[in-house]
Amino acid sequence: MTDAAAIRSAEAKEPPSYLKAGRTVASWLTTTDHKRIALLYFGSITFFFFIGGAAATLIRLELISPEGRFFTNDGYNRLFTLHGVIMVWFFLVPSIPTTFGNFLLPLMVGAKDVAFPRLNLMSWYLNMAGGLLVLACLILGGVDTGWTFYTPFSSMFSNGYVVLAAAAVFVAGFSTIATGVNFIVTVHVLRAPGMTWFRLPLFVWTQYATAAVIVLATPVLAISLLLLMAERLFGLPIFDPAHGGDPVLFQHLFWFYSHPAVYIMVLPAFGVISEIVTCFSRRRIFGYTAMIWAILGIAVIGFFVWGHHMFVAGMSPFAALVFSFLSFVVAVPSAIKVFNWTFTLYRGQIYFEAPMIYALGFIGLFTTGGLSGLFTASLPIDVHVTDSYFVVAHFHYIMVGGSVSAFFGALHFWWPKITGRLAPDRWARFSAILMYFGFNFTFFPQFVMGYLGMNRRYHHYAPEFQIYHVTSSAGAAILAAAYLLPMGYLTWSLFYGRKAGDNPWGATGLEWQTTSPPPRENFVEQPRVDEGPYLYHPDQVAPFEEAPERRQQHDPQGKSDPTRAGMEE
Repeated sequence: MTDAAAIRSAEAKEPPSYLKAGRTVASWLTTTDHKRIALLYFGSITFFFFIGGAAATLIRLELISPEGRFFTNDGYNRLFTLHGVIMVWFFLVPSIPTTFGNFLLPLMVGAKDVAFPRLNLMSWYLNMAGGLLVLACLILGGVDTGWTFYTPFSSMFSNGYVVLAAAAVFVAGFSTIATGVNFIVTVHVLRAPGMTWFRLPLFVWTQYATAAVIVLATPVLAISLLLLMAERLFGLPIFDPAHGGDPVLFQHLFWFYSHPAVYIMVLPAFGVISEIVTCFSRRRIFGYTAMIWAILGIAVIGFFVWGHHMFVAGMSPFAALVFSFLSFVVAVPSAIKVFNWTFTLYRGQIYFEAPMIYALGFIGLFTTGGLSGLFTASLPIDVHVTDSYFVVAHFHYIMVGGSVSAFFGALHFWWPKITGRLAPDRWARFSAILMYFGFNFTFFPQFVMGYLGMNRRYHHYAPEFQIYHVTSSAGAAILAAAYLLPMGYLTWSLFYGRKAGDNPWGATGLEWQTTSPPPRENFVEQPRVDEGPYLYHPDQVAPFEEAPERRQQHDPQGKSDPTRAGMEE
């Protein structure tokens, strides 16, 4: 038998990939395959990301001029509320868990699927139902309360479709709860033989911790929104102070969920960055056990710091002092992760591939956002910067700069596994660098103008702040280009990209030990785990470096590349 015939015979024995297991629309809409459901989620959150991004673009256009030329006061309120509601609950919260978590978690633990495949599909339909409700709210005229739905404005005075928007978030919350339950049970009962708790990849640990936070915190948000809808529809005296209600009670309930929700958004990003950093530095993650305890510490302490959002809401100074202290405490495990990534890079054989550039961008942006969080945790500084653009910048550095950078890093890292194709490397690196600089041009000026006194949620402002807003809007144009570029070259790679092979990065996880794309059942044979994660050989050459075209790209003269060799010297 010839070599070509032998290859064809071997390929014929391999089960078809999950992408070929039914190609009709019905086969996708009724699938229980976690990988296909991940792609359904990817399509839906991408759609909502562009709607939220379009709203952000209009906001930045409006703020170029101090006079507010394009929108009325009420129209501007509806615009930034739409941006916040869609980006928080229909992109940031579900982004990494429902896409990469759904796709990778069963593969990483050596399972054939999640524990409850039908519940997994139902979670996507619930997410879409919530999305349709928020789109209906947009078509009918929107809501003007801000994404936090603060009472009594939302329960009594707003002229927008508050009930419809709250119902959208309410339904979407059940979608995330279903996903969280699925992940918890999958990690507990479907791990491969030999996959002990301290052999789990850090990405799995972050998904597990995130799922626990989702299951414990999201019902509080559901109750809060249900009470809000009841007061608005039936006039029940819950938050209205004129009838014995307490508007501050809503803030307590909302932030009891919404501060842990910050970690719902950023904990999965920590897992992504851990996988990328260890792979492209060819070293075991520094302080693996400490990283696990840091993940769990963030998840636990995150439930006790909600009050730092309410320092100016009239709480006791003693309570404010306690919340301030706990806010500094929760920064410790976050700092541990940054230090451990740094030590993993130290003396590593670092490869500056596109996923690694996104990961390094994440570390820079998250560190900036985290340090600014210490300012908002300090009582005297927080009183000064509350409701200013300083808070807007801090939030976006953590949530958008951090989580979105990690999302794009994950997309480029696992793209070969998802599609079987490699993305064009030069375009991907250019996009990663452009995103980092575009983000800083957009949001760093907001730290300055916020500290100088520029309040958020105003589209009429003093002329002395215009230079900062113009700079921020120019940066937003760069950032938009960085977000749009991957849509073009990744679509191109689906049809023309080089075939990736099963493990193009030379990574060590179980997901790289199956075919690319994986078969419907993930593995031909049940994998066994006999060693801990991230055991890279120091002299191992990454497979992508062995390709002749890659060597030519990095070293046209055929000489060794000093930036990639001898990094340990």
